[in-house]
Amino acid sequence: MIQFERFTLANGLKVIVHRDTSTPMACVNVLYNVGARDEDPERTGFAHLFEHLMFGGSINIPDFDNVLQQAGGENNAFTNNDITNYYLSLPASNIEVAFWLESDRMLSLAFSDKSLEVQRSVVIEEYKQSYLNQPYGDVWLELPKLAYKVHPYLWPTIGKEIDHIKHAVMGDVRAFFQKFYCPNNAILAVSGNVTVEQVKALCEKWFAPIPPGNPPMRKLPVEPKQTQARKLELERDVPVDAIYKAYHMGARMDQSFYAMELLADILTDGNASRMYVELVKNKKLFSEIGAFTLESFDPGLFIISGKLSEGVTLEVADEAIQEELKKIVLAQVKKEEMEKAKNKTESSLIFSEMSILNKAMNLAIFEVLGNAEDVNKETERFTKVTEVDLLVEASRVINENNCSTLYYRSKSKVNGN
Repeated sequence: MIQFERFTLANGLKVIVHRDTSTPMACVNVLYNVGARDEDPERTGFAHLFEHLMFGGSINIPDFDNVLQQAGGENNAFTNNDITNYYLSLPASNIEVAFWLESDRMLSLAFSDKSLEVQRSVVIEEYKQSYLNQPYGDVWLELPKLAYKVHPYLWPTIGKEIDHIKHAVMGDVRAFFQKFYCPNNAILAVSGNVTVEQVKALCEKWFAPIPPGNPPMRKLPVEPKQTQARKLELERDVPVDAIYKAYHMGARMDQSFYAMELLADILTDGNASRMYVELVKNKKLFSEIGAFTLESFDPGLFIISGKLSEGVTLEVADEAIQEELKKIVLAQVKKEEMEKAKNKTESSLIFSEMSILNKAMNLAIFEVLGNAEDVNKETERFTKVTEVDLLVEASRVINENNCSTLYYRSKSKVNGN
C-alpha cells in the first residue's frame, strides 16, 4: 500500500506526497490534465508538440536538461490521448532544483520562433519515422479512425495529419499553453526521501505565486454504440500479412476494464495462453498474436493483433480468432486460468510499487482519474472479478457488430513475390 498525504494550493495546484526513507532519491511528477482528446479537430498534435516544447527552455532557464543534469538528475515525459506527464528523478538533497525547473516552465515557458521551428521539425520527423516509414506504423493512424467516428480518440496523439503540426503558428501554440498548462489543471506528485513539510514549503515558494488559469470544462462528444461490423483493407510494403481487431469496451475506471485486462492475459499472455497454444503452436496460423486494452480514460478498445504465418490467408486467420473468442463467450473460463491471470497481475502491481518514480506517476494518474487513493485498490478490483463477471463482460464486448477489423496485406504476397 502506498501511503501519502495531499494538499491543494490556493491557485488550485493539487499536491501529493509519498515519503520513502529507504532511498536517497526523490521523484517529481507533474501531470497536466490535457491530452490529444482535448485538441481542436482542425489543430491536432498540440499536446504532443508541447511535450517537446516544454523542454525547449523557460524565460529564466534556457537549458532545462543541462541544469537538471548538473544536479544529478534525469527526466522524461509522455503524452497520450488523455494526459501529458513530465517526470524527473534526482538526489533528494537537490530537490529544490526540480521545483525551480518545473515552476518556471509552468509560469514562463519561453516561446521563440526558433524553439517552435526546431520542435516542430522533431515532431514531423517522429511522425514520419513512427507512422509513415515504420512497417505497420500507419495501423495506429487507420485503426482508431475506423473504430471511432465522433470521439477524439479517432486521431493518434501525434496528430490527425502531419500538416496540422507543419502549419502550427505561434498564436495557436500560445493559446493552447495558456488554456491548459496552469496550476489548477495540474497535479504535482512527489515521492522519495522528502517530508510533507519540506514539500509544502517548496510549493509555497515556487508554485504558489503562479496565478491560476481558466481551463475549459471538458465536453467531449460521446461515441455512439457501434451496431455494424466495420472493415478496412490496406496494402503495404511489409514482410507478412497482419490482422487487427478492435472491440469497443469500458473506460479505465469501469469495473468492466478489469475483466477485459484479465481476458487479455488469458488469451495471449505467455506460451500457455489460449491463443498462443491454439493459433500459434497447434494450428500454426500465426507467428505472433496479442490481446490488450488501450487503458483509455474514456470508453476504449480491446484489441487483438497478429502476424500471419506463411501461406495463411487473412480470412482464415480472422475466422480462427473469432472461433477462439466464441469459446470465451459460450463458456466460463477455468478457475485456474483466472487465478493465474490474477496472480500475474498482482505480481506486476507489487513490482511497480518498488519504484518511487512509478509511485509518484501512479498517484498523479489516479488523482486525475478521480482519487489518488484508488491506486491502493487496484489489486482488490482485479481480485473481485469472477469467472461469471468475465463471461458477462466478454459477451458484451466480443461481438463482430462491435468490432472494427483491419486487414493489413503485404504487397509482396499480393503480387506473388
